[in-house]
Amino acid sequence: MSDTENRTLVQRALAGLVERRDVAAVAPFMREDFVHHRPDGDDSTKAEWLARVQAAFGPTDGMRVEVLHLLAADDHVLVHSRRRLPAPATSAAPAAEVVVVDIVRIEDGLIAEVWEVIEPVASAAADLEWWAIGAAA
Repeated sequence: MSDTENRTLVQRALAGLVERRDVAAVAPFMREDFVHHRPDGDDSTKAEWLARVQAAFGPTDGMRVEVLHLLAADDHVLVHSRRRLPAPATSAAPAAEVVVVDIVRIEDGLIAEVWEVIEPVASAAADLEWWAIGAAA
């Protein structure tokens, strides 16, 4: 598939998931041997990932997703997004906000793997200094 076709495939899958919050709409775009990779090593299968996303719909109700970049090269598509939850009605806490990078690998016209990195915006400044801790020792 071309870069444009791969980017379109990911856009269509995201539309069902993000705009309609419909897990069943994204499943046909995924290979049966799909793997979702997280930085903590807690990888999941297609069925496990779909169940996790479905379970997250309650706590993330009202979340807004803004896709900042959608880039395709060969069999990979990179999705850079900002996700915002509404501020809790029962507390003075600010709205939660994260920036997410998903690297999607396409195989045979379907999503085969996703690597996901999530960074809370509130801790981004501190996260930029992780390397200084080792240098100070």
